Amino acid sequence: MTTTETAQKLPLHDIHEQAGARFGPFAGWSMPITYPLGVMKEHLHVREKAGLFDISHMKLFVVSGPQAAELIARACPFEPGGLALSQARLSFFLNDKAGIRDDLIVTRLGDTRFTIVANAGNAAADEAHLRALAADFDAEIEPLERIFLALQGPQAEAALNRAGVATDGLYFMHGREPKPDWFLSRSGYTGEDGFEIALPEANARALVARLAADDDVEWIGLAARDSLRLEAGLCLHGQDISTETTPVEAALLWAIPKPVRETGDFVGAQALRAAIAAGPTQKRVGLKPEGRQPVRAGATLLAEDGSVAGRVTSGGFGPSAGHPVAMGYVTADLARAGTQLTVEVRGTRIPVAVHALPFTPHRYLKG
Repeated sequence: MTTTETAQKLPLHDIHEQAGARFGPFAGWSMPITYPLGVMKEHLHVREKAGLFDISHMKLFVVSGPQAAELIARACPFEPGGLALSQARLSFFLNDKAGIRDDLIVTRLGDTRFTIVANAGNAAADEAHLRALAADFDAEIEPLERIFLALQGPQAEAALNRAGVATDGLYFMHGREPKPDWFLSRSGYTGEDGFEIALPEANARALVARLAADDDVEWIGLAARDSLRLEAGLCLHGQDISTETTPVEAALLWAIPKPVRETGDFVGAQALRAAIAAGPTQKRVGLKPEGRQPVRAGATLLAEDGSVAGRVTSGGFGPSAGHPVAMGYVTADLARAGTQLTVEVRGTRIPVAVHALPFTPHRYLKG
């Protein structure tokens, strides 16, 4: 079991220490959980101004070569060759049973050059999976050693511009390489407009110094990142989605183009088509508990007759929503918004309603 003492430290760990971060283990890394501002104020600052996150625990790969697009089409259920230059897409690595190995962002940087951003806890397995598939293709896989930062919130673009990083012409789910060894995308995991920037450590330290000196920017920890993504209805791999859930159950089928669902030759294609034909027995939904008491991951959801209806996979308080928010899985017949359920918290049964996602509106800048 990873502890704060045995976890790998971020390259900018010293900066976070100086900023007063409280650390905790996550996916094998010692991560800033909160800063002196506190989780509630950190969360609201992102919604109101701009929050800076160190996401260097995540992994970037460059996939390049004559058959780079073909390799990614085998690994992921979409057609990367159809992406325009700089366009990005949410996709997945699936297993042979159509379970979600990982959720990813793929960006086209050139005719035969793509980046893939993978989750921290899956990075080693993702690389091994991709390399195994690459044996059949003329393509190269290069893991990048970069500092990876996210700047999120309505003032993110202005703050980044003041720090000397140009964002003109970049819209949501697009990315580019503004300088050698840099990657900049207009994306993130908060529901807000924002950016993710991968760059060498020397450049990152200089950029962080400029951003941290900006009155609109505050460091934001993992606790607020979790409440922000939960309000935005965004999944956490290993919690809301896993190898035990398919995109059909997870309400993520929208990320797989219909022609690819029907005829694509990606890993898990046959199993996914069978799952679509059968229909899901359970579905991922939003959950709104009554009152102010949050419900937590692992709690059992009960139907009105007392039978087990499903489980909570993520839960907490939504500072922007102003009430507890959660998501989880319920049997397909109960997945309609407004369905009344209950959950037991410390011996007390709390009413919970199935709720549409997201809890707070997305504010992405789309072209």
